[in-house]
Amino acid sequence: MQTVKLGNTGIKTSRLAIGTGSNGWNGRSNQTDLGYQELIDLFHFAYHQGIKFWDLADMYGSHPHAKGALKRLDRDEITISTKTTSRKGLAVEKDVKRFLQETGTEYIDIVLLHCLTEPNWPQRYPDAMEALSRCKEQGLIRAHGVSCHDFGALQTSAITEWVEVVLTRINFAGVSMDASPPDFIRTMETMACQGKGVYGMKVIGMGKLGKEDGGVRQAIEFVLDLPCVHAMTIGMESEAQVQENVAIINELTD
Repeated sequence: MQTVKLGNTGIKTSRLAIGTGSNGWNGRSNQTDLGYQELIDLFHFAYHQGIKFWDLADMYGSHPHAKGALKRLDRDEITISTKTTSRKGLAVEKDVKRFLQETGTEYIDIVLLHCLTEPNWPQRYPDAMEALSRCKEQGLIRAHGVSCHDFGALQTSAITEWVEVVLTRINFAGVSMDASPPDFIRTMETMACQGKGVYGMKVIGMGKLGKEDGGVRQAIEFVLDLPCVHAMTIGMESEAQVQENVAIINELTD
Protein backbone atom coordinates (compact mmCIF):
# COMPACT_ATOMS: atom_id res chain seq x y z
CA MET A 1 0.00 0.00 0.00
CA GLN A 2 1.35 3.39 -1.01
CA THR A 3 2.36 5.78 1.77
CA VAL A 4 1.48 9.46 1.39
CA LYS A 5 2.06 12.76 3.18
CA LEU A 6 -0.97 14.68 4.42
CA GLY A 7 0.06 18.12 3.26
CA ASN A 8 2.46 19.91 5.58
CA THR A 9 1.18 18.23 8.75
CA GLY A 10 4.17 15.92 9.02
CA ILE A 11 1.79 12.95 9.03
CA LYS A 12 2.62 10.05 6.72
CA THR A 13 0.04 7.33 6.29
CA SER A 14 -1.50 4.83 3.89
CA ARG A 15 -3.28 6.05 0.77
CA LEU A 16 -6.43 4.25 1.93
CA ALA A 17 -8.15 4.59 5.29
CA ILE A 18 -10.68 2.21 6.73
CA GLY A 19 -13.82 4.21 7.39
CA THR A 20 -16.03 3.36 10.37
CA GLY A 21 -18.99 5.65 9.65
CA SER A 22 -21.15 4.04 6.98
CA ASN A 23 -24.68 5.19 7.80
CA GLY A 24 -23.18 6.34 11.07
CA TRP A 25 -24.56 8.73 13.69
CA ASN A 26 -25.80 8.73 17.27
CA GLY A 27 -23.03 6.40 18.41
CA ARG A 28 -23.32 3.65 15.82
CA SER A 29 -22.53 2.75 12.22
CA ASN A 30 -22.61 -0.23 9.90
CA GLN A 31 -19.06 -1.01 11.03
CA THR A 32 -19.75 -0.92 14.77
CA ASP A 33 -22.93 -2.92 14.15
CA LEU A 34 -20.67 -5.77 13.01
CA GLY A 35 -19.84 -6.31 16.68
CA TYR A 36 -16.96 -5.38 18.96
CA GLN A 37 -14.61 -8.26 18.14
CA GLU A 38 -15.69 -8.35 14.50
CA LEU A 39 -14.62 -4.76 13.89
CA ILE A 40 -11.37 -5.32 15.79
CA ASP A 41 -10.67 -8.28 13.52
CA LEU A 42 -11.44 -6.12 10.47
CA PHE A 43 -8.99 -3.45 11.69
CA HIS A 44 -6.33 -6.14 12.03
CA PHE A 45 -7.07 -7.64 8.64
CA ALA A 46 -6.91 -4.20 7.02
CA TYR A 47 -3.62 -3.50 8.79
CA HIS A 48 -2.05 -6.64 7.38
CA GLN A 49 -3.28 -5.56 3.94
CA GLY A 50 -1.39 -2.29 4.36
CA ILE A 51 -4.15 0.01 5.64
CA LYS A 52 -2.73 1.99 8.54
CA PHE A 53 -5.14 4.94 8.52
CA TRP A 54 -8.30 4.69 10.66
CA ASP A 55 -11.16 7.16 10.21
CA LEU A 56 -13.15 7.25 13.45
CA ALA A 57 -15.69 9.61 15.03
CA ASP A 58 -17.38 10.08 18.36
CA MET A 59 -20.74 9.85 16.61
CA TYR A 60 -19.82 6.48 15.06
CA GLY A 61 -19.04 4.86 18.42
CA SER A 62 -15.87 3.34 16.98
CA HIS A 63 -13.31 4.47 19.60
CA PRO A 64 -13.55 1.33 21.82
CA HIS A 65 -13.01 -0.91 18.80
CA ALA A 66 -9.88 1.04 17.88
CA LYS A 67 -8.63 0.66 21.45
CA GLY A 68 -9.13 -3.07 21.28
CA ALA A 69 -7.35 -3.31 17.93
CA LEU A 70 -4.39 -1.22 19.09
CA LYS A 71 -3.58 -3.72 21.85
CA ARG A 72 -1.95 -5.97 19.25
CA LEU A 73 -0.43 -3.26 17.05
CA ASP A 74 2.33 -0.66 17.22
CA ARG A 75 0.48 2.60 17.94
CA ASP A 76 3.02 4.69 16.03
CA GLU A 77 2.28 2.77 12.83
CA ILE A 78 -1.39 3.79 12.88
CA THR A 79 -2.83 7.17 11.90
CA ILE A 80 -5.98 7.88 13.87
CA SER A 81 -8.37 10.57 12.70
CA THR A 82 -11.50 11.27 14.72
CA LYS A 83 -14.13 13.97 14.99
CA THR A 84 -16.03 16.02 17.54
CA THR A 85 -19.47 17.55 17.13
CA SER A 86 -18.89 19.88 20.09
CA ARG A 87 -18.63 23.57 19.24
CA LYS A 88 -17.73 25.13 22.60
CA GLY A 89 -14.11 25.34 23.69
CA LEU A 90 -14.39 23.56 27.05
CA ALA A 91 -16.54 20.81 25.54
CA VAL A 92 -14.04 20.25 22.73
CA GLU A 93 -11.15 19.92 25.19
CA LYS A 94 -13.15 17.48 27.30
CA ASP A 95 -13.95 15.50 24.15
CA VAL A 96 -10.30 15.21 23.17
CA LYS A 97 -9.32 13.96 26.62
CA ARG A 98 -12.20 11.49 26.54
CA PHE A 99 -11.18 10.33 23.07
CA LEU A 100 -7.70 9.58 24.40
CA GLN A 101 -9.19 7.38 27.11
CA GLU A 102 -11.62 5.69 24.73
CA THR A 103 -8.90 4.86 22.20
CA GLY A 104 -6.33 4.00 24.87
CA THR A 105 -3.63 6.18 23.37
CA GLU A 106 -1.52 9.12 24.50
CA TYR A 107 -2.18 11.19 21.37
CA ILE A 108 -4.54 11.34 18.43
CA ASP A 109 -3.12 12.21 15.05
CA ILE A 110 -6.04 14.25 13.70
CA VAL A 111 -9.14 15.71 15.32
CA LEU A 112 -11.72 17.35 13.06
CA LEU A 113 -14.73 19.54 13.76
CA HIS A 114 -17.36 17.15 12.47
CA CYS A 115 -19.98 17.88 9.81
CA LEU A 116 -19.61 21.62 9.29
CA THR A 117 -22.50 23.04 7.26
CA GLU A 118 -22.14 26.81 7.62
CA PRO A 119 -19.91 28.97 5.40
CA ASN A 120 -19.25 31.29 8.35
CA TRP A 121 -18.14 28.52 10.69
CA PRO A 122 -14.88 30.25 11.78
CA GLN A 123 -16.91 33.19 13.07
CA ARG A 124 -19.40 30.90 14.78
CA TYR A 125 -16.96 28.49 16.43
CA PRO A 126 -13.73 30.33 17.31
CA ASP A 127 -13.69 28.76 20.79
CA ALA A 128 -13.69 25.27 19.30
CA MET A 129 -10.82 26.18 17.01
CA GLU A 130 -8.80 27.66 19.87
CA ALA A 131 -9.46 24.57 21.98
CA LEU A 132 -8.04 22.25 19.33
CA SER A 133 -5.05 24.56 18.92
CA ARG A 134 -4.40 24.23 22.65
CA CYS A 135 -4.70 20.46 22.43
CA LYS A 136 -2.08 20.47 19.70
CA GLU A 137 0.24 22.69 21.77
CA GLN A 138 -0.13 20.21 24.64
CA GLY A 139 0.79 17.27 22.40
CA LEU A 140 -2.63 15.64 22.69
CA ILE A 141 -3.20 15.85 18.93
CA ARG A 142 -0.89 16.27 15.95
CA ALA A 143 -3.21 18.20 13.61
CA HIS A 144 -6.65 19.78 13.56
CA GLY A 145 -9.14 20.52 10.86
CA VAL A 146 -12.67 20.00 9.59
CA SER A 147 -15.03 17.63 7.86
CA CYS A 148 -17.45 19.51 5.62
CA HIS A 149 -20.93 18.58 4.43
CA ASP A 150 -21.62 21.89 2.72
CA PHE A 151 -19.76 23.34 -0.24
CA GLY A 152 -19.76 26.83 1.25
CA ALA A 153 -18.18 25.49 4.43
CA LEU A 154 -15.57 23.72 2.31
CA GLN A 155 -14.74 26.92 0.41
CA THR A 156 -14.24 28.70 3.72
CA SER A 157 -11.94 25.92 4.89
CA ALA A 158 -9.76 26.46 1.83
CA ILE A 159 -8.98 30.04 2.89
CA THR A 160 -8.80 29.48 6.66
CA GLU A 161 -5.20 29.24 7.84
CA TRP A 162 -6.15 27.33 11.00
CA VAL A 163 -7.32 24.34 8.95
CA GLU A 164 -4.56 21.75 8.62
CA VAL A 165 -6.58 18.73 7.46
CA VAL A 166 -9.83 18.55 5.52
CA LEU A 167 -12.13 15.57 5.04
CA THR A 168 -14.26 16.29 1.99
CA ARG A 169 -16.80 14.55 -0.21
CA ILE A 170 -15.54 13.67 -3.67
CA ASN A 171 -16.61 11.24 -6.38
CA PHE A 172 -16.87 11.34 -10.15
CA ALA A 173 -20.68 11.42 -10.25
CA GLY A 174 -21.34 14.09 -7.64
CA VAL A 175 -23.29 11.69 -5.42
CA SER A 176 -24.03 13.24 -1.99
CA MET A 177 -22.29 16.44 -3.10
CA ASP A 178 -23.92 19.88 -3.26
CA ALA A 179 -21.69 21.24 -6.04
CA SER A 180 -20.14 19.76 -9.16
CA PRO A 181 -17.00 17.61 -8.95
CA PRO A 182 -15.02 20.27 -10.88
CA ASP A 183 -16.04 22.88 -8.29
CA PHE A 184 -14.90 20.61 -5.48
CA ILE A 185 -11.64 19.85 -7.28
CA ARG A 186 -10.81 23.53 -7.75
CA THR A 187 -11.39 24.10 -4.03
CA MET A 188 -9.27 21.11 -3.05
CA GLU A 189 -6.49 22.30 -5.34
CA THR A 190 -6.43 25.55 -3.40
CA MET A 191 -6.20 23.61 -0.16
CA ALA A 192 -3.41 21.36 -1.35
CA CYS A 193 -1.41 24.32 -2.67
CA GLN A 194 -1.59 25.83 0.82
CA GLY A 195 -0.17 22.68 2.37
CA LYS A 196 -3.40 21.38 3.87
CA GLY A 197 -3.85 17.63 4.12
CA VAL A 198 -6.85 16.53 2.06
CA TYR A 199 -8.57 13.18 2.26
CA GLY A 200 -11.75 12.19 0.50
CA MET A 201 -14.95 10.52 1.60
CA LYS A 202 -18.05 9.36 -0.30
CA VAL A 203 -15.58 8.07 -2.90
CA ILE A 204 -17.97 5.31 -3.96
CA GLY A 205 -21.02 7.50 -3.36
CA MET A 206 -22.20 5.61 -0.26
CA GLY A 207 -21.95 2.41 -2.29
CA LYS A 208 -24.14 3.63 -5.14
CA LEU A 209 -21.27 3.84 -7.62
CA GLY A 210 -20.19 0.27 -6.92
CA LYS A 211 -23.39 -1.37 -8.13
CA GLU A 212 -22.27 -1.56 -11.76
CA ASP A 213 -19.47 -3.85 -12.94
CA GLY A 214 -16.20 -1.99 -12.60
CA GLY A 215 -17.87 0.79 -10.64
CA VAL A 216 -15.66 0.52 -7.56
CA ARG A 217 -12.51 0.60 -9.67
CA GLN A 218 -13.74 3.60 -11.67
CA ALA A 219 -14.63 5.48 -8.50
CA ILE A 220 -11.29 4.81 -6.81
CA GLU A 221 -9.28 5.56 -9.94
CA PHE A 222 -11.01 8.93 -10.33
CA VAL A 223 -9.90 10.04 -6.86
CA LEU A 224 -6.42 8.51 -7.18
CA ASP A 225 -5.89 10.62 -10.29
CA LEU A 226 -6.47 13.86 -8.33
CA PRO A 227 -3.10 15.18 -7.05
CA CYS A 228 -4.99 17.45 -4.64
CA VAL A 229 -6.42 14.45 -2.74
CA HIS A 230 -3.74 12.81 -0.65
CA ALA A 231 -5.75 9.89 0.74
CA MET A 232 -9.26 8.50 0.85
CA THR A 233 -11.46 6.78 3.40
CA ILE A 234 -13.86 4.03 2.38
CA GLY A 235 -16.31 2.40 4.74
CA MET A 236 -15.58 -1.31 4.50
CA GLU A 237 -17.62 -3.99 6.23
CA SER A 238 -15.91 -7.23 5.21
CA GLU A 239 -12.53 -8.72 4.45
CA ALA A 240 -13.64 -9.13 0.83
CA GLN A 241 -14.26 -5.39 0.51
CA VAL A 242 -10.87 -4.63 2.06
CA GLN A 243 -9.14 -6.98 -0.35
CA GLU A 244 -10.96 -5.55 -3.36
CA ASN A 245 -10.15 -1.94 -2.54
CA VAL A 246 -6.54 -2.65 -1.62
CA ALA A 247 -6.00 -4.64 -4.81
CA ILE A 248 -7.37 -1.80 -6.93
CA ILE A 249 -5.20 0.83 -5.26
CA ASN A 250 -2.08 -1.33 -5.35
CA GLU A 251 -2.58 -2.04 -9.04
CA LEU A 252 -3.22 1.59 -9.95
CA THR A 253 -0.33 2.99 -7.90
CA ASP A 254 2.24 0.28 -8.68
